[in-house]
Amino acid sequence: MDDRERMARLKTEEMAREPARSTEDLRRTAEQAERARREDQRFMRPEGEPRPTDAKMALFPEADLQHMRSHWTNIQAGFVDEPRKSVEEADHLVAQTIQRLAESFANARTNLEGQWARGGDVSTEDLRVALQRYRSFFDRLLAV
Repeated sequence: MDDRERMARLKTEEMAREPARSTEDLRRTAEQAERARREDQRFMRPEGEPRPTDAKMALFPEADLQHMRSHWTNIQAGFVDEPRKSVEEADHLVAQTIQRLAESFANARTNLEGQWARGGDVSTEDLRVALQRYRSFFDRLLAV
């Protein structure tokens, strides 16, 4: 099976490499994450005051974002006629998005490592931008 066929059938369960959890487990995890996020905000900064560097960096090019949003809208619209198919397509879209995101971070890391391996200097600015991108993504993960 080539990569395109594998991606065509990718499911979030495969991304996690473990069976899907129950809805109750997911709800409990989401509640715990929300409580932790509120606690972090309470101790890290005054309520409602954003950190100066909290600007969210784009994870994908704008054209890709529009395509993914359009695809999501189509999936949602199809729910009325084919709910099961819509859920399967939503799972596939999420799995593809996670896969692309992981590949994006891996490629950025590989490029930096390649420069280091060749003895090249990676500028502090390049490293700063990479770290900001990681922080922006990490903050979003914790806020979910």
